[in-house]
Amino acid sequence: MNMEQQGSIAVNQLGYRSRDAKIAMIAGEGGRFRLVDHVSGEAVWQGQTLPATEDAASGIRVSRGDFSAWDQPGTYRIEAEDGQSSYPFVISDAVYEKSHQALLKAFYYFRCGMELEEKYAGPWKHAACHLTPAIVYGEEPRRVDAWGGWHDAGDYGKYVAPGAKAVADLLLAYECYPQAFAKSLPLPESNDIMPDVLHECRYELEWMLRMQDGGSGGAFHKLTTLHFPGSDVMPEEDTAELYITPISATATGCFAAVMAMSARVYASYDASFAATCLKAAELAWSWLERHPEYPGFRNPPEIFTGEYGDEQDMDERYWAAAEMYRTTGESRYHVAFQQFSRQHTFDKYELGWADMGGYGTISYLMSEREQEPELAARLHAGLQQRAAELAAVSRQDGFGISLKPEQYIWGSNMLVMNHAMLLLVADRLSDSNAYERHAVEHVHYLFGANVAGMSYVTGFGSRPILHPHHRPSEGDGVQAPVPGLVSGGPNYGKQDDYAREHLADRAPAASFADVMESYATNEVTIYWNSPAVFVLSHFVK
Repeated sequence: MNMEQQGSIAVNQLGYRSRDAKIAMIAGEGGRFRLVDHVSGEAVWQGQTLPATEDAASGIRVSRGDFSAWDQPGTYRIEAEDGQSSYPFVISDAVYEKSHQALLKAFYYFRCGMELEEKYAGPWKHAACHLTPAIVYGEEPRRVDAWGGWHDAGDYGKYVAPGAKAVADLLLAYECYPQAFAKSLPLPESNDIMPDVLHECRYELEWMLRMQDGGSGGAFHKLTTLHFPGSDVMPEEDTAELYITPISATATGCFAAVMAMSARVYASYDASFAATCLKAAELAWSWLERHPEYPGFRNPPEIFTGEYGDEQDMDERYWAAAEMYRTTGESRYHVAFQQFSRQHTFDKYELGWADMGGYGTISYLMSEREQEPELAARLHAGLQQRAAELAAVSRQDGFGISLKPEQYIWGSNMLVMNHAMLLLVADRLSDSNAYERHAVEHVHYLFGANVAGMSYVTGFGSRPILHPHHRPSEGDGVQAPVPGLVSGGPNYGKQDDYAREHLADRAPAASFADVMESYATNEVTIYWNSPAVFVLSHFVK
């Protein structure tokens, strides 16, 4: 941190709700600090930081200044006695409304296969892309017309399993916090019948339906070109041949789960679409039953795009069984879920694209169907234990979040938001708010209360990321990147050339570069945005 400039004290650059915990992170030994009215320049409150601690993740000593007691609306900054200052921020109960909208609207900007019109996309408009039917790899000349859906990340690949995680996060957010989605984004499909979050998810779900093999019921793993396009190629300029890769068990398990979930969520809005989703889920489940053991997906030798390989498919089957049971109430799915739950080879509380067990656990515990009491009690206890572990790490961390130094991996901000999501779900299932304070500190971290002193969301905060690894933002000629994109964040692995050269000696939480070239630290994806939407849904009015 540069101690001489504004922003050297890390805060949530958006601001704080009146009743939330409000912590400023000050590098060094700390001492007296004051809360200053940013308009008048007058100090309105003073305090003393907590004793400084050595923060292993960020590699610095950090002192924390707690000003939670001040709850008056206004625009403020934090100043220390040595001249350090934070960026300005607001105290307001509507502090997250615009960022929540933007995090959700970002999915529209990820859309593939349609023109993004200026009316909805503003300056980030572009022509329709990737409309050519794709070759089914290994089954040439067979082609599948699988247009639509969301580009997965900073490139233009489309992948079933990560897409399922993203949709699941958004549908869970809607199930838990329907009031957070009352306002229109708007989208081309916006109407007075269905919330925009469900319109947006449907765009991805309809692509997924095209990715189901009609004959077998299995889901193809992904749809990409053979190689990634250049770093500034717009989507409509990416005209290389498209390929669909073979069916995988992980994609099929995720497909069955998210389609069953969608059948339930959409039933009251569009019975026909819900029935289509359920039928597709049942076909996928039949494929899973016929293939109890199936090799993990590997890229065919000619394809060099994202692999999303995963040898373990038990967690996806577990999630599928939970959603099928919750939606249909059929005992055969309950039996299958109980069988999978006895398998101890997968994590039942993770929420990543490779570790989907947490979604199965959440679905079962939130279900109104009859439960096996001992199993439900065990899963609930395990979820609460996991939340308690995350809270314990958060209490020790210099910036108040639940990542250990070794967890600053590729997409560490997904873990930050996944953990906050799990903390909020644990509260929900125990009818408490024991973990809400820790969850909100994860939000503060995302928007600037971190060692980089940056907001990891494009377009939000005094110092947001400006150069994400995102081809449309690089190639569209617009100075600002597409707004509302969550950067992957610090990555101790440093797997790109830029990071290896420029971040070699950085501590884990400081291993970040706001440059397009650093895809290992600054890429964006749909499944980093989706848990952020869930978490902010809890904190909007």
